Amino acid sequence: MTQPHLIIAAGGTGGHMFPAQALSEAMLRKGWRVTLSTDARGARYVGGFSHAVEIRQVSSATFTRGGPLAKLAVPFRIMGGVFSATLRMMREKPDVVVGFGGYPTIPAMAAARLTGRPRMLHEQNGVLGRVNRIFAKHVAHVACGTWPTDVPLGADAVHTGNPVRAAIVERGSAPYTPPGDWPMSLLVFGGSQGARILSDVVPAAIALLPEELRQHLRIAQQAREEDVARVQEAYDFLGMRVEVDTFLHEMPRRLSEAQLVICRSGASSVADINVVGRPAIYVPLAIAVRDEQTANARGPVEAGAAVLMPEAQFTPETLAQTIAEILSQPEAATQMSIAALSVAVPDATERLVELVESLAPNTTPKG
Repeated sequence: MTQPHLIIAAGGTGGHMFPAQALSEAMLRKGWRVTLSTDARGARYVGGFSHAVEIRQVSSATFTRGGPLAKLAVPFRIMGGVFSATLRMMREKPDVVVGFGGYPTIPAMAAARLTGRPRMLHEQNGVLGRVNRIFAKHVAHVACGTWPTDVPLGADAVHTGNPVRAAIVERGSAPYTPPGDWPMSLLVFGGSQGARILSDVVPAAIALLPEELRQHLRIAQQAREEDVARVQEAYDFLGMRVEVDTFLHEMPRRLSEAQLVICRSGASSVADINVVGRPAIYVPLAIAVRDEQTANARGPVEAGAAVLMPEAQFTPETLAQTIAEILSQPEAATQMSIAALSVAVPDATERLVELVESLAPNTTPKG
């Protein structure tokens, strides 16, 4: 039997590349040939992909970068990428093409449509990105990492969840230690765009907590490089035991040990927290164009697993009150943990694999 061929098209951000990497690994294990189609920017993120994945750079561009001349050239660069991808696809006849969003997805998805190849999309966030919205009604399925996801009428939305790392899935069985009169772990992190407001507000909120609660807290907080010193000083002033760094290693362990998490509601963060099953306070990124981070948090918030705190409401006073309410009610905190697990999708990668295989039922080797 001929080795089936999967083309994965993904843009140059971690949000697009991580689930693409998870799918590539699963399909390689099942005996598929896998090609990753991305642009020069995306090629910088391929270090985590297996050497068995063929990396193919295509001509693409985005309207959000560069000056007026660069923006004028965007349609022509994309058209060139589509033309090249179409010729190649006519020769190769891949069994399935999967797009994960971002402008580098356009050439492969357009070529798949022009050549009639089976195709689908994966959307990580609760609101479709621009490129995925363009193709949503022209693919067999839109695999949704967040549920519900806002998709165009006529698109076939399927809830698969967002793939999480194996190390996170392994921690899914770690029991939750409810808050009490013992050391409690508070984990605070935000994306590269979003950590500053956490640096501004969280230490000030901790200072407002009752001493009998604060003395039990052990805090690990991610901060921008320029904010590390002032965040550390704020906690030192309170005489607290904290760890402040630009990058927090061993996140699976940290999540499993946490009594409470405060973070942005990026799709991967929400997926990880749900799989481990931890109470959370989500602070959506206010400048997100489609407000997708609010949509990402909707599931756990409605399930009672998390509290949503928009930036306009994210003040030291409000945060301190919310932290105190969660950490002073062990039974309620435990219920939040259980609720997080109820909306988790630890088998998201397997669900994606099943969708891919359903598009090429006669070509999949036995895995």
